[in-house]
Amino acid sequence: MAIKATIFKCELVISDLMRHYYQTHNLVIARHPSETDERMMLRILLFALHADELLQMTKGISTDDEPDLWQKSLSGEIEHWIELGQPDERRLRQASGRAKKVTLLTYGGNAPQVWWQQNQSKLAAINNLSVFTISDEQSKALAQIAERNMHIQVMLDQNQISLSSEKQAIELSLGQLR
Repeated sequence: MAIKATIFKCELVISDLMRHYYQTHNLVIARHPSETDERMMLRILLFALHADELLQMTKGISTDDEPDLWQKSLSGEIEHWIELGQPDERRLRQASGRAKKVTLLTYGGNAPQVWWQQNQSKLAAINNLSVFTISDEQSKALAQIAERNMHIQVMLDQNQISLSSEKQAIELSLGQLR
């Protein structure tokens, strides 16, 4: 019998001072058996960074034709495709053809720098792509917050991300590669 996904619940309170977006989202996250706490928490961070009433977590890691998150218009068109990791450049090219905007967050020690060096020239032609990275230290700290039931507050201002839970508070910043 296959191992089933683990269900996590997160009350995510977002204060985005740059976009003037102040909202609470109650997320139910199905963590795939092969997904780590670190990756799941990065999905929650991506949700907070791009929060919108139409933003959704997808099947993600368990399917090849969906990103980790996406925002679709009311008519079903993909407005924003949000990916996590170091995907194949063909996947990003296909995503850019399907969505108005594509965002990628890379993580995992030195892997993002190696991946970027190998793919930077290939990705240069994709005009609707933004690529960000998070340090290994920060993503590991984020993983320490993971619990089955979470209450997380996120405040976004300029390049600063303040995230706090009942366990701890973390200051995060993303590096922009493109």
